[in-house]
Amino acid sequence: MVRNVLGTRLLPCSTDPVTGFTRSGSCETGPEDVGSHTVCAMMTEEFLAFSLSRGNDLSTPRPEYGFPGLAPGDRWCLCASRWHEAAEAGYAPPVVLESTHERALDIVSLADLEYHALR
Repeated sequence: MVRNVLGTRLLPCSTDPVTGFTRSGSCETGPEDVGSHTVCAMMTEEFLAFSLSRGNDLSTPRPEYGFPGLAPGDRWCLCASRWHEAAEAGYAPPVVLESTHERALDIVSLADLEYHALR
């Protein structure tokens, strides 16, 4: 069983838009996922602007890559290190704990994820 940060079964993050490193809708990961796309987060305007300021435009559609572009309210599997960077800068988007892969804990603490948990 693939586990989330709470130690229970990993639940899907989003199928509209379809997210995940493998585009399965889940924040599953594997050895080829160098960025560790393991944190299921709900996008906010502030986070999307922060990500753009760091050179990662998540808002603009890129149809050539099958990427629809994200809007506030969308759920997306983020790189754990980018989520951590945003948290330290005060721009962390809310996290869906049940859909965040346990490997995110290699990079971020459960306490930080719980603090920013979607309520």
